[in-house]
Amino acid sequence: MSGGGEKGEREQRTPSSTSGSLAGVSRVMAIALGVYHLFAITVTHYHKWVGAGVVIAGLILFAKPLGRLLHRHLVTNWRVLDQEAAEARAADGDSFDFRPIVVLVTSAVVLTMIEYFGDRGTYHSFMLKHARAFTSYRFYDLTQYAYWSGFRIIFYVMVPWLVVLAIPGERIRDYGLKVGGIRSHLWVYVLLFAIILPALVMVSQTTPFQRTYPFYKLAVRSWGDFFAWEALYALQFFALEVFFRGFMIHPLKRALGSHAIFVMAVPYCMIHYNKPLVEVLGAVIAGTILGTLSLRTRSIWCGVLVHVTVAVTMDGLAIHQVAGYPGNPRYIG
Repeated sequence: MSGGGEKGEREQRTPSSTSGSLAGVSRVMAIALGVYHLFAITVTHYHKWVGAGVVIAGLILFAKPLGRLLHRHLVTNWRVLDQEAAEARAADGDSFDFRPIVVLVTSAVVLTMIEYFGDRGTYHSFMLKHARAFTSYRFYDLTQYAYWSGFRIIFYVMVPWLVVLAIPGERIRDYGLKVGGIRSHLWVYVLLFAIILPALVMVSQTTPFQRTYPFYKLAVRSWGDFFAWEALYALQFFALEVFFRGFMIHPLKRALGSHAIFVMAVPYCMIHYNKPLVEVLGAVIAGTILGTLSLRTRSIWCGVLVHVTVAVTMDGLAIHQVAGYPGNPRYIG
């Protein structure tokens, strides 16, 4: 199938926008959803259990519009992905596809290596044994995060890409690195961030949040520390998206269709197990949405943008609440 024909066919399958509505939801209803969202966040901030009741009531009250949004942006796209996968299998005579085996075995090895050797504790233990004097270096803590981020670049990015290059006929750019057409889907990611932002502002005022973020505690020491840390943090998120929303789903699409998204969602949820329950469950939802968008757009870049934007915002809000800004002499002194 030619590239142009495939593109045109995909565009025909893409759900069209409805005038005066957002995916079948009227503008009035969309505004009502937004207002209720802010109300639920505010109530939850002051009283957890009352907030839970408000959320449940909202799910019941807005069941129909939420159902239309879900059907429009997820279910419909899953059906399109399944149809494309079936056509791809039929086009080559339904021949055996070995790529899922290669990808899933590689993924198991990658995730195991990161679990056992990719944390800062491994680096710290090595330095204590072989270069103890270096542990007193002014930026030693930052070097621990450089190891943490660099290890993920190696195993989430370089190892999968080497595997891709070893597979005849495969190209790295076909694993979610497409750039063209991002702008037409950018609004989805902007909407996701707009939904998350009020919750971030609220929770940033809590002590647990301020104690947790940023992970690199000395980011508050100076702007240099802050930007160095955020660069390492951004690279880690790039690696995460390359692996989970690129390598783990695109080569599985032909064999599994939309189900490739949920194969990826399982380990993506599990890497969050050391975090709060809400964040772990949220990873299932986020992984499913970002995986769907990656397969439909053939691009991970907006997912990278959202991840990095949210992470930097969280760190910035935490520092603002605690110190005002990085390097504030009143706080440092």
